[in-house]
Order: sequence, then C-alpha cells, then structure tokens
Amino acid sequence: MTDIEARAREMLNAVHSASDMNALESVRISVLGKKGVLTEMMKGLGAMSAEERKIMGPALNGAKDQLTAAIAARAQTLQAQALNIRLAQERIDISLPARPEIRGAIHPVSQVIDEVIAIFGDMGFSVAEGPDIESDFYNFTALNIPPEHPARQMHDTFYFNEKPDGERLLLRTHTSPVQIRSMEKTKPPLRIIAPGRTYRCDSDMTHTPMFHQVEGLVIDETAHMGHLKGCLTEFCKAFFEVDNVRMRFRPSHFPFTEPSAEVDIGCRRSGGELRIGEGEDWLEILGCGMVHPKVLQHGGIDPDKYQGFAFGMGIDRLAMLKYGIPDLRDFFEADLRWLRHYGFAALDIPSLPGGLSR
Repeated sequence: MTDIEARAREMLNAVHSASDMNALESVRISVLGKKGVLTEMMKGLGAMSAEERKIMGPALNGAKDQLTAAIAARAQTLQAQALNIRLAQERIDISLPARPEIRGAIHPVSQVIDEVIAIFGDMGFSVAEGPDIESDFYNFTALNIPPEHPARQMHDTFYFNEKPDGERLLLRTHTSPVQIRSMEKTKPPLRIIAPGRTYRCDSDMTHTPMFHQVEGLVIDETAHMGHLKGCLTEFCKAFFEVDNVRMRFRPSHFPFTEPSAEVDIGCRRSGGELRIGEGEDWLEILGCGMVHPKVLQHGGIDPDKYQGFAFGMGIDRLAMLKYGIPDLRDFFEADLRWLRHYGFAALDIPSLPGGLSR
C-alpha cells in the first residue's frame, strides 16, 4: 500500500509539472496508457490472492481516479494559459488610424432607410420597431389574415419548431406586426413608420429570403384616402427628387386594409435606363389602403371612433429603382467592389434641406 501511495505521488507530481499539452499527454500515456505504470500494476491483480485483491484493487482504482482528475484539471489550466498567450500575441490596437487605402462606405439599404426616415420624419412620423421573431397572432391573426391564407403555408414562411402548447413562432413576413404592437402601446392619434428586416422563402433577381420593408400607419378620427394619397405623393417627390410624379392608385385586396390599392408611378424605360417622372409607362412600388376595422379591434382601438390608413413598400426595391441596381442578391454578397461603387460617404447624412442623395 505504501508503495502504491508513493508511486501515485510521483505520478501526480509529473502531472502538475507538465509545462504544455504535449508534455501532459506524454505523462498520461506513461501512467494510464496500455503499457503505463498504473495499467501494468492493475494487470497484476489477477495473480494476487483474494485477500490481496481486496486491499490492492480499491487502492489502485483510487489512484487511477485521482490521476484522471488531476490530468483533466491540469489540461484545463494549460488550455487557459495557451489561450491567454494567444490573445496577447494576436491583440490589435484599434486606436490606430485607418490605413488610407481602406475606405468605408454606407450600404445603399442603410442609406435608403435614412432617406425614408428623413422624409416621413418631416411629415411628423416617428419610427417604431418590433421583434424579428413573431407569434402567429401578431404576424397573421391580428392583421385579419385567415387560417387558410397561402401566406401562412410552410413554403412561404419560416416557422420555428412547435412548442409543447402547440404554438409556433416564425420569422416575420412583413413589418405590419409593428402596427399592432404600436396600437397596443399608444393611444390615437398615431403616426408611425416601421422599417426593418422581413423574411420569406424566396430567392431570385428581385427576391431574397431576407429583405427590408417599411410600413407606415396613421390612426386618428378624420384620416381618409385623400390624406393617404397626398402623403405618398409627397414621399415619392421627395425620395426620387423630381418635381412632378404621376401616380395612379389601382384597386387591390389586402386582408388588413379595406379599401386597398396598389400604387404605380409614371416612368420611362429606354436604352436600359429607368427614369422616374418621365414617359408614359408605369411601375408598381407599394401597397396601401384604409386600415380594416378588425385590425383596429385587435390593436385595442375602437373602429367606430377611429380610422386610419397604412402603406408598405420594399426598401431594397426602392434602392434598386433610385440607384440603378439590377440584382437584389448583390445587396447581400458582401463584395467590397460593389459597395465602393454603390456605397455612400459616411458623413453624407440624408436630409431634406441638404439633399437626400448628394
């Protein structure tokens, strides 16, 4: 027994003295490997008498457990030390000035979001936000989208795994849920826009699985379609920076608005160019309408007293139209050459007095 204790102390000292992981592995093999010291001692148990095994067996197993735990603890210590050394060697001084050949730029999507906020902010709209992960209630039910609607299907919506109670969260398919959350938190009058990311199962030149939308909402006692038309007309003039924009409102259907309309703007297509405010052609840019009474009810607002209008448009699509970007997928490729070409200077902050896209 004394011999085992002495050998165990020697092996523990070797473990504690290991200076790196390679040295520790050598100690482990020499002690616990197939031909290790402790392994050979345990092989000798078969040749002992029953009385000797009763004494030596627990002693050897105890020594093995003690050494295994010591090796694991020493490995953890050595790994932490190695990490600290690596962090010290790979440290970067972020206070150093940027190299002159590296020039940052504002992404077109960020630029257009700032432009949209500047325009609607001048009209008295505030910015509202909501979570990207939504419940079925906020994304569909509260917006008067029935259970059998195609938008609820798996091929159109990213769903999470079902919870024990049967509920399934999802990645929001539009920023319209922010309308409901804003109505729940704020009493009318209400005037908000909600820019943000949205998600749908689609991918081609004009669709990506993740894209950006901006939703607008006005709730008060007197809002009507004339106000909606005036609001969107002024927005298009300011955003596309043209004095005369032809617009037409075509009757359409959306579950959350009634009446509903799709909005086209006048344009000219020639020579591979698209010019807004010229020509006799038309281009669809957004959907809008008067907020459905059921949506107001879900938001906790009395539809007999209040009414309002809502509109929604794709921010990426607006950027493509205004800045001549042909493929939506390029927005998310992280190509520095593309960003240098289409990006904006960091200090060119959009404003109506100073100009949106200087």
